[in-house]
Amino acid sequence: MALLEVDDLQVAFDTEDGRLRAVRGLSFSVEAGQTLGIVGESGSGKSVATQSMVGLTRGARISGRALFDGDDLLTMAPENLRALRGNQIGMVFQDPLTSLHPQYTVGWQIQEAILAHEQIRKGEARKRAVDLLGQVGISQPERRVDDFPHQFSGGMRQRAMIAMALSLSPRLLIADEPTTALDVTVQAQVLELMKKLQAEYGTALILITHDLGVVADMADDVLVMYAGRAVEKADRRTLYYRQHHPYSKGLLASVPASAAHAPGERLIPIAGQPPSLLHLPSGCAFHPRCPYVMDVCVSETPELLSVPSIASENRPSENRPASENRPAGGHVSACHLPPEAVGPSPDAESRRERAVAAGRSTPVAVLQDEGAA
Repeated sequence: MALLEVDDLQVAFDTEDGRLRAVRGLSFSVEAGQTLGIVGESGSGKSVATQSMVGLTRGARISGRALFDGDDLLTMAPENLRALRGNQIGMVFQDPLTSLHPQYTVGWQIQEAILAHEQIRKGEARKRAVDLLGQVGISQPERRVDDFPHQFSGGMRQRAMIAMALSLSPRLLIADEPTTALDVTVQAQVLELMKKLQAEYGTALILITHDLGVVADMADDVLVMYAGRAVEKADRRTLYYRQHHPYSKGLLASVPASAAHAPGERLIPIAGQPPSLLHLPSGCAFHPRCPYVMDVCVSETPELLSVPSIASENRPSENRPASENRPAGGHVSACHLPPEAVGPSPDAESRRERAVAAGRSTPVAVLQDEGAA
C-alpha cells in the first residue's frame, strides 16, 4: 500500500466572477522513499493540490480522498491534522523568507517546531536545532542558530526551512519550488542535500517544480498538470523519451539550451497562454494551444488512459542500474492522439541534454537511453 494515495481530488474557490476549479479530479500515489515530481506552468494547480491535502487552503471547496497511511487527510479533524502536519508531513515552501518569522531567530523557530510535537526540554530542542543546521550544511551552527532570517542568505534560509521540515523526521516531505531564485551552485547543493536526507530517513518526497532539469535529477515518477488536471503520468525515463501528450512534448522542447550543446539555438515556447480556470474551453483544455488539435479535441474531454509500452523500450541495458531495467509501467495520458504518437521525437537527445544541463553540470546516468545516446 502506498504511503499517500490521492483519488479524484477536487479543489474549487467561490469568487465574485464564479466558481474557480483549481484542481479537477487529480489522482496519484507516492510510496515510502519515492520521489514524485509534479510539473506544469504557473496556475496549473500543483501547489493548490498539495496544500489542500494538508489543510492550508482557506475557503476552498475540497472533495475526493487523500489517504495518508490509510487515514483520509480531507476528513480528518483539524486538531489531528495539525498534529500530523510537521510531525509526519513536512513542508518546504518556495520563498523561505515569507515562511520564517522575521522577529524570531532561526534556531528558535526550529525549536518551536520540535517542542510543538515532542515532550522534551528546551535545551534538548536547541541542541537538536544546532545539529540540524549542521546537517544541512550551515557553517558554525552553534553561532548561526541565534541569527535572524534576514542574516541568512537565500540558500541558507532554504536550508533552514529544510532543517525545520526534517526536524521530526517526517515520512512525507512536500517541497514546493524549493530551488526557485537560487543560483545554480546553491540549487545543486540543496538538491543533493534533499537526496541525502531522503536516503537516510526513507522519506517520500513530492517535488513541485517547473524546472525539468530538477525533475531529471530527482524524480522517480513525473506527473504533468495542466489547467488543474493531470494530463500525463509516467516514470521519469518514459516521460523524457516516450512522452505522449503534446503538452509534455511542449514542456520538454521549451527547456533552455546551454551554449555548450546548442550555440545560438532559440527557445521553442508553447504557443498561447494557459486558460482561465473560470472559463475553461470545451473539450480538451489544451486544444487552443495544441499543434495536433483535431475536431474531437474541441468537443470531447479526453480521459486519462493507459498508454501501451513498447517492448524494445524495456530491454535491459548494462549501462543502467538494475532498478532502472524494470519495464516502464503506469504510463497514462489524457489525449485523443493514438498510441502511435508515443515515441522518441527527432530531438529526443537534445531534449535530454537541455534538461540535464538545466539541472546539473554532468549527465544523469539513468536518463542515458541506449537508443538515443
